[in-house]
Amino acid sequence: MTSAGQPEPEPPPAAQPHRPGWRYRHGDGLEFDRVAFFSDAVYAIAMTLLIVPIEVPDLPTRDADNVAAMWAAIEELFPGLFSFFLAFWLLGRFWLAHHGFVSSLGAVNRTFIAMNLVYLAFVASLPFPSALLGRYGSNPVSVVLFASSLVLVSTMETVMLVYSHRADLRRTPLGIRLFRAGVIDSVKPTVVFLISIPLAFVSTTLAMLFWLIGIPLTALIGRFTGVKADELRTNLEG
Repeated sequence: MTSAGQPEPEPPPAAQPHRPGWRYRHGDGLEFDRVAFFSDAVYAIAMTLLIVPIEVPDLPTRDADNVAAMWAAIEELFPGLFSFFLAFWLLGRFWLAHHGFVSSLGAVNRTFIAMNLVYLAFVASLPFPSALLGRYGSNPVSVVLFASSLVLVSTMETVMLVYSHRADLRRTPLGIRLFRAGVIDSVKPTVVFLISIPLAFVSTTLAMLFWLIGIPLTALIGRFTGVKADELRTNLEG
């Protein structure tokens, strides 16, 4: 109470980060959590749908107890199973990267949420080219569509990384050295999948094996950027 018996004015609310046209959702708020949970849900559904095209063999009644017939039917499923595990593994790596990236953010805004929706649209569409790859793995078009889908996913990851840095959405800002190393590391899958597209018209098997080159490339990032992989991962994940 003041000396005149009047109630003391309430202190002004704490200032919140704001820029014209932006609505922030902070890392400790429900709206921020909804973005993260929605992203995880899309990944979970997409990774589950990868197995849907693989059906249980439908053997004739006379062959129901025939071991050789069962094995022959299962062998026909091998290409589909291969595409499932390949796509699941690749999506799993993208989810781990996205999970770490989101954990480094202190806030999100409308623009970032829109970018994330575009990114998730490409993630959700991956079961279709994965099913094509499993059924027509020797057809270059199937490999090209699968690789192109992953190019789009990887490119959107890079776009969101750059935007979050420039829009000051990260909890801990990146220095120029770490930011450049992070962009190079983020672009790496895009380059690998782009190179595999022309390779598919030479050999679809060679193109699919080329996707695995991303693993040793990770260890080479530090040689060109001066940033070790562990240091880069720690800083990118906040």
